Amino acid sequence: MSEARSISNMSASNLLHSITNPAPSANADVVPSHKQRATGSTHFGDGDWDEERPEDIQDATWGEVWQVCCVHSATEWGYIFIGACFALFFLYFFLISIELLGSAAKVLTGCSAGGLFGSESNAIAGFVIGMLVTVLIQSSSTTTSIIVSLVGAQAISVQYGIYMVMGANVGTSVTNTIVSMGQMADGPQLERAFAGATVHDCFNLLTVLVLLPVEVITHYLYHLVTAITPDELGYREDNSGGGIKAIVAPISDRIIKANSKVIEEIAIGVVDSCDAYYPVFCVDGIEDYKHCAAKCEEGQEKGVDCGRVGSVTCSKDFGCPAFFQDGATQSEDTLSGGVCLFLSIVLLIVCLMGLVNVLNRGLQGLSTRVIYKATNVNGLLAMLIGCGITVAVQSSSITTSVLTPLVGVGVIQLEQMFPLTLGANIGTTITGLLASMVSDSVDALQVALAHLFFNVSGIIIWYPIPPMRRVPLRMARALGRATRRSKLVPPIYIAVVFFLLPIVLLLISSCFEKKSIGFTVLGSFIVIFFLLAAIRFGVWWKYQDGQTKCLAMLDKRTDMSECKKTLPEDMKSLKKNMELVKSKVLEICEHTGVPAEFDEEEPAELKQLDNDEGEEGTDESDGPAKPDDVDGHNVKESIMSA
Repeated sequence: MSEARSISNMSASNLLHSITNPAPSANADVVPSHKQRATGSTHFGDGDWDEERPEDIQDATWGEVWQVCCVHSATEWGYIFIGACFALFFLYFFLISIELLGSAAKVLTGCSAGGLFGSESNAIAGFVIGMLVTVLIQSSSTTTSIIVSLVGAQAISVQYGIYMVMGANVGTSVTNTIVSMGQMADGPQLERAFAGATVHDCFNLLTVLVLLPVEVITHYLYHLVTAITPDELGYREDNSGGGIKAIVAPISDRIIKANSKVIEEIAIGVVDSCDAYYPVFCVDGIEDYKHCAAKCEEGQEKGVDCGRVGSVTCSKDFGCPAFFQDGATQSEDTLSGGVCLFLSIVLLIVCLMGLVNVLNRGLQGLSTRVIYKATNVNGLLAMLIGCGITVAVQSSSITTSVLTPLVGVGVIQLEQMFPLTLGANIGTTITGLLASMVSDSVDALQVALAHLFFNVSGIIIWYPIPPMRRVPLRMARALGRATRRSKLVPPIYIAVVFFLLPIVLLLISSCFEKKSIGFTVLGSFIVIFFLLAAIRFGVWWKYQDGQTKCLAMLDKRTDMSECKKTLPEDMKSLKKNMELVKSKVLEICEHTGVPAEFDEEEPAELKQLDNDEGEEGTDESDGPAKPDDVDGHNVKESIMSA
């Protein structure tokens, strides 16, 4: 208990220190190794704290947790309040950056993403399109809502919509994977954060690998949702507003606001391309919602003509954003989206660094067993928490993106991140259900329910049974460990998993859609080639030391990179050592009478010593070498080594 009290006193003062001093605090309770502490427990910030495995963490009591969290003096509470204010400040603008990132991505790629939906195709194409659209517009909620609208408008079938929401479920995890790269400056933090982010990817990909073939063969999701849905639905009001949007909209909507209707109308086929929305037109040149973005019916009721907006629109509550321009062309709106995307990424990184710094300083010196006790909740409860947060903010990307830095700094263990992520997956299906309830279409409701049961089925497969649960956890840990060897792993992973592989799958699947024997043969050849290449790579990796060779190459590259970074300091150290060696050599030269000044080439005196040694070696009758000769030879070796 006394240990917990000292920890609580120390952590409170560290919160103020974290704000005023960016350098690491020299806390007396932080030691190079937990073995130097009398209690033997590991504290946050110890030299070896990140080497402690979850199973080795000692158990703490709830009394100690209460002592650390709630027992403080008035001054300490003041420090905690100031630190909490700074943490909330960075968190708020972190959420704004994520909202801006999604809006900018919609503006930048919305026209292309809407055109991807197109006509109905095969299961692989549907899955890939749902994934790519979600990655491009950075919002599974928007993708799911569009898919539900397409099904409700009879543009695609329920079965094809199910394949699309599977892809949207995978694509939504790209956001927190991008967020994990914000901790790239700290190797151990990046390893934990990247593992915490990719456990979402691993679960989604494993679930698709199992359930997509099952759905193609049996259509079990389609039959399930058909059996439980009624024949007709009454019209319901749209209750999808609110959430985190209401908190960040006062700032984000004044910077840029994406027009999701553009993506939806292109996908449904109301218009052929974005050309129908340009140039932007505001009545009388007045840039506000009524004169630019109001519907024709609203405009006619108020006695004004209808305006026209493109990918960037105006807000009814906050007016036209900074990136909105009357008369803008499609290229100008696209440029605005690109600029805002860059600014949002910069803001995200800055806020993430500030938030992580405050958390690191506030947690400095806290016992890891107390942290683990406070965050180690039951898996089912963690799912409910993740689901509740996602329903409240109406975005699984925001939930997982906020949790990822906490995994990076060590507040949340990977084993706890997993059920929280699963809960977020369930929570994000609520958006699709709300969107389906706006329409009276039974088909739309069936797609939304299929999204829900897809995630529930994945949880049943990969979470309750411990051996199955360890599969995605081990995959995520392996990806995290890969960042030790190269910090290029996260961007390469994102490029391959979320862009390269989907595009390759889409191209291959399109070959089988062509009414041509040539394309079918080409597609079959490509599939066989990739299968043989995958088998060959697996054999090489597993049985021909491929893994060892690959890891050795990465280790060599890492060593070379570290060598380049430390080369200036190493050269300074070498110079000091050379000066020391030179002084010792001069002392030996003075003692033996050998000339102290010599060129870099071998001096003539040393060459003569070599000749004398050779002659003495051939004439054994001369007896052993003289002491002076031995000393001379040692001097020569010292000089040459220097």
